[in-house]
Amino acid sequence: MMKCIILDDYQNVALRSADWASLHDRVDVQVLTTHIDDEAALVAALASADIVVVMRERTPFPAGLFAALPCLRLLVTSGMRNASIDLEAARAHGVTVCGTASSLMPPVEMTWALILGLARHIVPENRAMQQGGPWQRSLGRDLAGHRLGLLGVGRIGGAVARVGQAFGMRVSGWSPHFTPERAASAGVEFVASKELLLAESDIVSIHLVLGDATRRLVGASDLALMKRDALLINTSRAAIVDEAALIEVLESGRIGGAGLDVFEHEPLPPQHPYRTLSNVLATPHLGYVTRDNYDTYFRQAVEDIHAWLDGCSVRIL
Repeated sequence: MMKCIILDDYQNVALRSADWASLHDRVDVQVLTTHIDDEAALVAALASADIVVVMRERTPFPAGLFAALPCLRLLVTSGMRNASIDLEAARAHGVTVCGTASSLMPPVEMTWALILGLARHIVPENRAMQQGGPWQRSLGRDLAGHRLGLLGVGRIGGAVARVGQAFGMRVSGWSPHFTPERAASAGVEFVASKELLLAESDIVSIHLVLGDATRRLVGASDLALMKRDALLINTSRAAIVDEAALIEVLESGRIGGAGLDVFEHEPLPPQHPYRTLSNVLATPHLGYVTRDNYDTYFRQAVEDIHAWLDGCSVRIL
């Protein structure tokens, strides 16, 4: 019987999110709910696994890990894009890598949760109420009539734009390959440069794919262009923004605040400044973490395993 290990099931919901029992006579399924950061410990945990199921990019699979796992034959990831998997190394070691569908709406909704949470000071006001503190400590900021600037106006960015427009915001966009024609089709204002978008926007939200062209795309000189009360939202990938530069402008109060759901190192180290800065609303990469999404991930992971065992086509990355 083959062995399957499901990694990083933080909420311990994988087994009840799909019909894993349908595999019981062919595959022994085990679940790990605690993240393993040490590679040697990870190799030991996965040494006998023929199949591994990973949740997004929580556990990277570089070339060295594939080399250390000779039993591994199938790697299933949630979603159809996972930059933390070395696909070339997987092919070289004869490992099939496949994925699942993923809804674009959960990260869109998470983006707006961060925007609204920051704009209306939801967390500190709630904390003050729970602790018996002063009534109405802060002054919220308006969205209607103000500018939302999107770095990236693809499927997710376009959906974020539509919500902004529903709030009565002026929405503009830029990306390395954005054109006036694409802007018109998305119903947003075309901005000719990243610098202009950062300088003019009251709220900047990032919705770009991480790659060579976008890594550290927003650096110290870019952050210096932002309005002093502007908000920066990142639910995409942490490495698009220079972390050290962002921490510096947040600590100095050079921008109004940041809403962050993605980090260079996850889980975020206990002493990281993002955990304590009063102008940061940080969440532990919850953008895709919803009941419907998980049901899709694990149901289709089971389907992928069945198809692979039967020699049928799978959703290859």
